Amino acid sequence: MRIGVLASQGGFGAHVRMLESLDAESVEVRTPDQLDGLDGLVIPGGESTTITRAIERDGLGPAIRAHVAAGRPVLGTCAGMIICDSDHLGLIDARTRRNAFGRQLQSFEAEIDFEGIGTEPINAVFIRSPWVEEHGPAVEVLARWEGHPVALRSGDVLVCAFHPELTEDSRVHALLMAMATSARRSVAPAHGNWAER
Repeated sequence: MRIGVLASQGGFGAHVRMLESLDAESVEVRTPDQLDGLDGLVIPGGESTTITRAIERDGLGPAIRAHVAAGRPVLGTCAGMIICDSDHLGLIDARTRRNAFGRQLQSFEAEIDFEGIGTEPINAVFIRSPWVEEHGPAVEVLARWEGHPVALRSGDVLVCAFHPELTEDSRVHALLMAMATSARRSVAPAHGNWAER
């Protein structure tokens, strides 16, 4: 399984290591053609304005939207959640608030329940993290902190406000890979070569 990690800016290296620990082939994505043939994509944290400018500069926006339109999943974490929202790439029907949990000095960790990855809480690392201000009715809330949605899923798009790559818990990345496996099965009759990878 080949999972891309947007490497325009931000802490993409930890995502690469997490994916490789799950035996995925990780691909650092900096140009639109590097999205070809990927089974999934991670949009990591960083500075959302800088990442947005890099996406626009490198012409990645249409390619990322086409990736999702083809039924291939995306995971957006922290700033990646912002990039996926209605005001940016429009991959998920949600609006986010930047730095909602405070600045760098107010970063924290919390044990939160996360639907769909088992009964054990996940240790969520919040670093200048956003939260979800509002979302559409088709969007599923997977996790909350102090009443605020901090993880959402809508179809093939999974977003979270925290940094799952900064812990030893691989369940969020495993969920992305499970979504990719499901997507491969759904297109297997029409794209046999993709399903064989």
